[in-house]
Amino acid sequence: MNMVATLTRPGLTTLADGVRRIAATGRPERETAFAVADFLRAHLPGLDILTEEERVGKAESYHSFALHAEAGFSIVAVVWRPGQGTVIHDHLSWCAFGVLSGNEHETLYRDMGDHLVEIGRADNRPGEVSGFAPPGDIHSVINTSDEVGVSIHIYGTDVSQTGSSVRRVYDLPIL
Repeated sequence: MNMVATLTRPGLTTLADGVRRIAATGRPERETAFAVADFLRAHLPGLDILTEEERVGKAESYHSFALHAEAGFSIVAVVWRPGQGTVIHDHLSWCAFGVLSGNEHETLYRDMGDHLVEIGRADNRPGEVSGFAPPGDIHSVINTSDEVGVSIHIYGTDVSQTGSSVRRVYDLPIL
């Protein structure tokens, strides 16, 4: 089993043990994402899962910290300064995420082959948790708050092996 070496972090062992149990059930990806989201909602850690230095973020772009990775899933903290966001992308696997601070404004898209269509928007605020699975997980995210945003993302892939949870970046017109 591959694991990312980490410091002891408040709540991380509980998260990893619970996700491992859920992932081992062999449910379909969408059901796994929702079950992990329910578990994360009940066990959402505090900001102290990161050090003060990590919670500052990086000036150039949002930053991800792999807190735990093993065959089958990874737990990643993402730090977003105000205005920082992602490109439009989708994922290799199911995902569940919980917001600890900031506001993650998410825009959802549908791939129409030669263009994208916006199909929804959501403001994910502190304490809110969600889950999703491909297909249908094309989105972009931006921290629209005036504070540094921190969120916990749990992916159904080993990011220590894949390098990222992103499957594809979209550079299609949006109609």
